[in-house]
Amino acid sequence: MALDGITIAALVDELKNTITGARITKIAQPEKDELLLTVKQSVKISDGTTKRFQKRLAISVNPSLPLIYLGDDNKQSPLSAPVFCMVLRKHLNNCRITDINQAGLERVIRMELEHLNEMGDLCKKSLIIELMGKHSNIIFCDSDNKIIDSIKHISLLVSSVREVLPGRDYFIPDTQRKYDPFTIIEQDFIDKILSKPVEIQKAIYTSLTGFSPVMSNELIYISSLSGKNNTAELTEMEKLHLYRNFTVIMEKVKNAYFEPCIIYKKDIPVEFSCIPLSMYSDDNQYTVQRCESISQMLFSYYAAKEVHSRIRQKSYDLRKITNTALERARKKYDLQSRQLKDTEKRDKYKVYGELLTTYGYELTGGEKSFTCDNYYTNEQITIPLDENMSAVENAKRFYDKYSKLKRTFEALSVQLEDTKQEVAHLESISNALDIARQEEDLATIRHELSEFGYIKRHDKKGKGNKKTAKSKPLHYISSDGFDIFVGKNNYQNDELTFKIATGNDWWFHAKASAGSHVIVKTEGKELPDRSFEEAARLAAYYSKAREQGKAEIDYIQKKHIKKPNGSKPGFVVYYTNYSMTIDTDINGIKEAAE
Repeated sequence: MALDGITIAALVDELKNTITGARITKIAQPEKDELLLTVKQSVKISDGTTKRFQKRLAISVNPSLPLIYLGDDNKQSPLSAPVFCMVLRKHLNNCRITDINQAGLERVIRMELEHLNEMGDLCKKSLIIELMGKHSNIIFCDSDNKIIDSIKHISLLVSSVREVLPGRDYFIPDTQRKYDPFTIIEQDFIDKILSKPVEIQKAIYTSLTGFSPVMSNELIYISSLSGKNNTAELTEMEKLHLYRNFTVIMEKVKNAYFEPCIIYKKDIPVEFSCIPLSMYSDDNQYTVQRCESISQMLFSYYAAKEVHSRIRQKSYDLRKITNTALERARKKYDLQSRQLKDTEKRDKYKVYGELLTTYGYELTGGEKSFTCDNYYTNEQITIPLDENMSAVENAKRFYDKYSKLKRTFEALSVQLEDTKQEVAHLESISNALDIARQEEDLATIRHELSEFGYIKRHDKKGKGNKKTAKSKPLHYISSDGFDIFVGKNNYQNDELTFKIATGNDWWFHAKASAGSHVIVKTEGKELPDRSFEEAARLAAYYSKAREQGKAEIDYIQKKHIKKPNGSKPGFVVYYTNYSMTIDTDINGIKEAAE
């Protein structure tokens, strides 16, 4: 979700309690739309000593990702500072932050600053951060609220609503004419918001400042209503119930009762909030991770999102190559299957030839068919003939057809098995791309695609391949303390099964589905039922069956697993195994620290 007014309120509360009174000691502009302020403060603690701390306030007004958070990371700045950065350095060198506030629930943060000018006089300035999507900006104003400069200059040619240029008065444009959630009364909420002829969710977030669609959905959820319903369907009691729950949310905001959290669907962050979202907590598909601060929540969410997005982006070409090859292999398999089905009538032609050889002396020539006893079935059979051929020639024609179909059957049987293995191999590569977490994982997959001819090699003769960091299997710890390893690609699957696993370790894999090899190291101990189930869940989750919610899992001791000579990476065979059907939920299974 984008930063809404409630998240901004939580940020303001955190910044107010953390850096009010601190001094800005360094100002940098690492990107054209980003500021990095280094703040230092001395705080007296209970034992009377003074504790000094340094933090960095990152402010981004990138249209696609407006963001502000407090952290420790530094960024490299350009050799020559941009004009806006130089203006701030001129005025705000070693200035003190006196206050941080927010107007209502607007997505605007105002930092009040004090500094000494060249004459030693105390001056007051304001740094205003507007986090409004494509309209985001950082604006520097004097004590009279006049704009000194801004990171983005907006003229009347760009916006007819407001100019953001040096010398202009600063104001927040009221273009949407929304109601202030802090001041709206019950009657206005019911009469002016819940009377709009639209869906309930849309009526709320389009009418209240700082209310996002997510927060609107949460309000509707805790009111036991459906956001897809129209406001006209609401009863008076339901409207009143909505308002009562709305006031509960606003009380939390007024009293700064924030509980920052990130919501994950499987391993992917899908949402964040500074107020608990019951609509996700009550759904088993999602897990909720609590955070210590709003800054940590935002940093963790966008860092995880960025990693996932980057891996998806970098794997795009590999996915395209894999999907194209997989589609071609499946079409080839379907064609070969149809051709193989056509060879099923080969034995009929053999019987025709044998019967004509046995009874053909009865033919006088010119017959279009011949009926005789089939000594294989003791039934009458009618054989179609070419009237221009003799019985011997007709028999030879059927023998030739039989021989041709037999050769086709034998060749297609081999080709079909090869194509089946190719499809399985490509599906396993596709699954590896789905669970890849790091660039090293993608490098391993690229190498596999190259080795099997799906990607052309560009290595020059006499030069070795450039070494890349080795990708490691996933490592989990079962509730009973057993190490569980999960292969992220075919090479890791082979390594886990035939190098890391020993004879009595247990091996798990999704039945008839592309997926990871999962190994449980037993260290010679008896494996409890709970560990069996957790390993099976991991095998189900890290397979193509994970979207089905449940999967059938084969499990067997490693000593019974064999790898045929010349088979593709990750391919194994086994003949006696156990099976269980289990869900794909891996919540609660602890992943080992790297």
